[in-house]
Amino acid sequence: MAIQKLEHVGIQVKDIEKSIHFYQDIVGLQLIDRFPHTNPELTLAFLGLNGEIIIELIQGYNSDLPAEGKVHHVAFTVSDLKEERDRLKQLDVTFVDEQFTTLPNGAQYLFFYGPDGEWIEFFQPSL
Repeated sequence: MAIQKLEHVGIQVKDIEKSIHFYQDIVGLQLIDRFPHTNPELTLAFLGLNGEIIIELIQGYNSDLPAEGKVHHVAFTVSDLKEERDRLKQLDVTFVDEQFTTLPNGAQYLFFYGPDGEWIEFFQPSL
């Protein structure tokens, strides 16, 4: 298995500006990156410490969830996304979407389900 670290936790938000302010000024994180998703309805912001991403804010996905449903996914950095997808297929894992999504910054990811239906992301940073 090629997991290298916990990549980030994705949090669905209604107002990304308000959330960026909160996580910067109240929590003490730094804004590391921000860009529109390839889905034009979504905007992403990544915050963390010392250049290491801890959380991803997602605006436009589903802002009507109850408070306990705002965490969208847990992401793990992997070294080879294709290799990991092939390994997961052999283990009969159910994918949310088996195709890779490539972000504007070149990073790629895919989602699959955990045993209780939770979303898990394998994330490969851009090279």
